[in-house]
Amino acid sequence: MAAGPDLRIQSWLMEAGEGMSVTAQRKDSRGVYYVRTLGCQMNEHDSERIAGVLRDQGYQQATPEQVRAREVDVMVLNTCAVRDNATQRMYGTIGRWHRFKQHKPDTRIAVGGCMAQKDRERIVKAAPWVDAVFGTRDIGSLPGLLDKARRDGRPQVGVSEELRDLPGRLPAVRSSRSQAWVSISVGCNNTCTFCIVPSVRGRERDRSMDDILQEVEDCVRSGARQVTLLGQNVNSYGWSTGDCYAFARLLRACGQVPGLERIRFTSPHPAAFTDDVIAAMAETPTVMHQLHMPLQSGSDQILRAMRRSYRSQRFLDILDKVRAAMPDALITTDIIVGFPGETEEDFQATMDVVRRARFSSAFIFEYSPRPGTPAARMSQLPKAVVQDRFERLQALQESITMEHMQAFLGRQVEVLIGDGHGRHDGSTHRVTGHERTGVLVHVGVPKGMPAPKPGDLVTCTVTQAGPHYLIADPDPQAGQVYDIR
Repeated sequence: MAAGPDLRIQSWLMEAGEGMSVTAQRKDSRGVYYVRTLGCQMNEHDSERIAGVLRDQGYQQATPEQVRAREVDVMVLNTCAVRDNATQRMYGTIGRWHRFKQHKPDTRIAVGGCMAQKDRERIVKAAPWVDAVFGTRDIGSLPGLLDKARRDGRPQVGVSEELRDLPGRLPAVRSSRSQAWVSISVGCNNTCTFCIVPSVRGRERDRSMDDILQEVEDCVRSGARQVTLLGQNVNSYGWSTGDCYAFARLLRACGQVPGLERIRFTSPHPAAFTDDVIAAMAETPTVMHQLHMPLQSGSDQILRAMRRSYRSQRFLDILDKVRAAMPDALITTDIIVGFPGETEEDFQATMDVVRRARFSSAFIFEYSPRPGTPAARMSQLPKAVVQDRFERLQALQESITMEHMQAFLGRQVEVLIGDGHGRHDGSTHRVTGHERTGVLVHVGVPKGMPAPKPGDLVTCTVTQAGPHYLIADPDPQAGQVYDIR
């Protein structure tokens, strides 16, 4: 899963109340909290659960102004352990947060997520100003750890090896009104040699279909028009009980939820990608024609070394079937370059697969050894070699991506307007959202016509294509389309 931002400013204002004073907030609450997220969409959703647990214990979300003024009572860092740069960001952030303690000594700092699960004792030793460390399975215990840290005057560690609360049993503060994440499973049963996720997330466990559908319906009642189903290997849902068709049935069942406009899912594993899932995607109108499926390498030799249980031809066959069923499908991927033992021939095999696959975009990573994984003990490639391969693959993918974006020019797209804004939306007077295959679109409002609100669906004509986004500045007088529903 790709890396994500902090919980959005809009959710701060939704929870805290726009214009509400610090004094008014404190009168009826135990204080204000701030959650920062490092890592994937699973972590972002975990942060929504962290916020929900704190809210239910009487805390309120801090406003951006309170964070800038360092007037926050509880600060939570939800961490990632997948790559080394996320680890470095974690320790850098904890170090900067020490200043909050110096400014406001009764501020409590908590560290959770994958790095907390992995490095619990190291965190406490390296950063004694941290009050609580809690693991991926211990979100519900956070308020108790904070209270105990205050009473005892020393850091508290709560890291369990067994999962007690499946997602959905914990409250959540959603970061978006119009879009929601719903976890359908937790953990991972694979043994990829580069990955630390199974050791910090545990074995795969599925939620019941009834439980998932109930949460989807609740999200729609709360205003969500799009739901993203989450899992470390989302399409292996049901496989642990021998039901290899459960995920396809789940997609079709979600498609029957009244009021739900769009369904996404991430991330599927190629080894568990079956024809019935492709059929469910193509035949369920609300399932987006969008697929993010990690390739990792185009070399079969490297895939074996990674313990990825598929080969490059199997991956390409899936893409062919998806495009035959859904010609407009947007397909993205993850690729690791510089894995231990990767030769130039192996790298060229990856370049060949990328040329054949024609991904709309790709998240390309230089291999980062993670302590405790088999690949970390293998002979590592020189940094200069890895960097050179990264740049060559990035240049190839950028050229393919630009061709894909140019193909949108002049087309009508349906854009779900998001809660946030693009970087330049304030100066350009545009609004931002995603079209039905997931591409980011900045929409200009024609003169004299109403502006859409978050959650609205806008059908509009694409007028410009950027490297990773589209612009729609339609002119209705010239026959271009702008319509809100």
